[in-house]
Amino acid sequence: MKKLVIIPAYNEENTILSVVKDVSDHAPDYDYIVINDGSSDGTKKVCEENGIHFLDLASNLGIGGAVQTGYQYAWLEGYEVAVQIDGDGQHKAEHIKDLEQALNINGENPEKADMVIGSRFIDKKGFQSTGIRRFGIKYMSWLIRLLTKQTITDPSSGMRMVNRKMIKTFVDHYSWEFPEPETNAYVLKRGMKVEEVPVEMRERQGGTSSLARPLKAIFYMIKISEGIIMGTMGGRKQ
Repeated sequence: MKKLVIIPAYNEENTILSVVKDVSDHAPDYDYIVINDGSSDGTKKVCEENGIHFLDLASNLGIGGAVQTGYQYAWLEGYEVAVQIDGDGQHKAEHIKDLEQALNINGENPEKADMVIGSRFIDKKGFQSTGIRRFGIKYMSWLIRLLTKQTITDPSSGMRMVNRKMIKTFVDHYSWEFPEPETNAYVLKRGMKVEEVPVEMRERQGGTSSLARPLKAIFYMIKISEGIIMGTMGGRKQ
């Protein structure tokens, strides 16, 4: 079985090597691919000097474009399972096996999920994010539940695993601007099975959250509301 870890990276020169090592140590049966999203720092150089497998995007597409590139690679290379983790070091590769246990890999077990999300808010262990970001996450969860009648406790989680059917879905439909909450709404509205499993996350080891500043957070929440609604209506095809 071919299984892939997709690692989007934008200006992650200080963390990408440790993230790749974490994957190699805790998920040795997975291949990985780093998507260098037009980084302006030394991310590409670190990858080249350490023999890291990576795709180099000519310009910065944003998190959605980088991750969709990873799904396109997974589809073309025949992977049956793909899991995304962030390049900033907040996701622990030891949880990959937990996500896999809940995944309907070959389509033969409808009791399992087409997509599995790693949620920090089930067991409430590890870093629980900042106050302003937790507020935003609760709002996103409420809006998704309002529109789909289903609950996702951690709708912005960037740690998600999918089967091959869902890989193709994300090749065809993926939001570049607000990918996680919008695609959560998209797949739930279309009757695909989504589950969450508890994970522990670290505080990000590099970079800055899009919800770090209050004014930017307000703008983000307005835009994300539009994105979630768009997801239930058919999503934005990229």
